[in-house]
Amino acid sequence: MSLPQNTTVLIVGAGPTGLASALSLIHHGFKDFVIVDAVVEGDNSSRAIVVHAATLEALDMIGCGDELVSKGTKMTSVNFDTQTGALSRLPFDSLEPYTRHPYALVIPQTFTEYVLGQKAADLGITVHRPHKVVGMKVSAVDTDLADITFEDGQVVTTRYVIAADGARSTIRTIAGIGFVDPKDSPEHDSTTLVQLVPADVTFDNPKLNISNLSGVMSANTYFFSVPLPFTFNEYLSRKTGKFIEDRIVRIACGVPVGEGPVPQAPSKAYIQNLIDKFDPLYLSSDPSANPSGKGVCIKEVIWSSRELLSSSLATAAHIHSPVGGQGMNLGLRDAVFLGEVLAKHVKVTESKPLSEADQILTDFAAERRTRALKVIGFTKSLLSVGGTKDAVVAWWLPISKVTLRDWVLWMVGKVYYLQRRVMWNFSGLGRR
Repeated sequence: MSLPQNTTVLIVGAGPTGLASALSLIHHGFKDFVIVDAVVEGDNSSRAIVVHAATLEALDMIGCGDELVSKGTKMTSVNFDTQTGALSRLPFDSLEPYTRHPYALVIPQTFTEYVLGQKAADLGITVHRPHKVVGMKVSAVDTDLADITFEDGQVVTTRYVIAADGARSTIRTIAGIGFVDPKDSPEHDSTTLVQLVPADVTFDNPKLNISNLSGVMSANTYFFSVPLPFTFNEYLSRKTGKFIEDRIVRIACGVPVGEGPVPQAPSKAYIQNLIDKFDPLYLSSDPSANPSGKGVCIKEVIWSSRELLSSSLATAAHIHSPVGGQGMNLGLRDAVFLGEVLAKHVKVTESKPLSEADQILTDFAAERRTRALKVIGFTKSLLSVGGTKDAVVAWWLPISKVTLRDWVLWMVGKVYYLQRRVMWNFSGLGRR
């Protein structure tokens, strides 16, 4: 497909953030943009799976929140347990006075992208595929413009570029924008975790009851599981032609350093070993360990991956631990608010010098960077809790750090103020 030779805004990347920025621009009355993506179609894997209250409120602003909610499952609580017993239950209903979305919405990223893509198509937005960016330089005609070169030789001249092309952004790399772990965010050296295995699996016991988000805290690591909505099964069936009858469950296990490196695409056997070692005993494949007397085994691995638990931050881009489900959420909020700010900047430049108008973008970038730093600090804190080292607190307090962590989590589950504080942080309502 031929690309327009000129546009005011070029959006590179048609994932959730790229689509959200396009929808936000349309919502604020700005239509002179082009959106491109390097692949023929979006990803079929679930990737990010939670949309929090603050993000749903932002999407409500551009008319996309309710459609997402209709496709997902409302998660009413987060449960923290040990392998043998309960620690605490943290309900999202403590957020009811502050939002119309007092829950976390479980919806695979592919569905979020699909819903936003359908909304964009309904509004007449065309995603140009596949077009991979390979170059960017200042236009020889006008130094306030940029020439973006694509792999097929086409060139688009644009005034603004929105780099929504992911953690390995081609645009950011060409522009020479640094992307490093911020030194001004909290550092936690108490964790043993530097890698994570996320996977979507089904189990061979159809009566298995996995509800809400359950976290199992162990020495040196944690294990989370959450059921995905059956709408995801239907989506996969349409995309692949294969219907999966059983409930798909997202699991995520932090892998301590001592366990060695994680394979790039963890196998069924590897994931089953993690479940047996770190998940609650009712999911153990060993009948002698499982309280039911029957082993529960993985039936099928739909998707699996590995992630390094690192953080990076640029002027207005960020990547960090997936613990707490914050990454895509903050990116979506960035995109929604960017659409409003960019439309305003274009309008202001019609009557004011560019140097004066640019303060709008400078202030926006500073504000979003502050939000990103807070989120990175929050996810690092969660990671340090999940990966608490199995060691003594101090010579004068000879108890295990793991025991102390579990006691604190138990207390959080008993005190309403602490419950609400934790769920407020998860929701993102204080970091819109």
